[in-house]
Amino acid sequence: MSKNEFICDCSVIHQDVVDKTLKNMPEEDTFNKLAEFFKILGDTTRVKILFALDKNEMCVCDIANVLGMSKSSISHQLGTLRRSGIVKCRREGKEVFYMLDDEHVKAVFEVGVEHIEHKK
Repeated sequence: MSKNEFICDCSVIHQDVVDKTLKNMPEEDTFNKLAEFFKILGDTTRVKILFALDKNEMCVCDIANVLGMSKSSISHQLGTLRRSGIVKCRREGKEVFYMLDDEHVKAVFEVGVEHIEHKK
């Protein structure tokens, strides 16, 4: 396989496809927010937290126990995930329980896991 095998060797512009793509292109702000969303997911600890929260809502102590980390480091990562709109929390007395923010986050995460597992 030559390294140029994946380079288009023509000069044809498929204007209908270009026009359709440009018409549906979101605003720059959407791309920035999407890139930030995926950047937040680009941390192993945060991904492990999301894995834990994918099936259960959990408090900081539970997550720290599952991951073998300090409550402080888990709280720090949960703060980042919460500010990014990836997780949310609810208070029950003195306890705060965390969960994935919504079904969109759950779907993106689960599709990512499925993709990686399928590639093994």
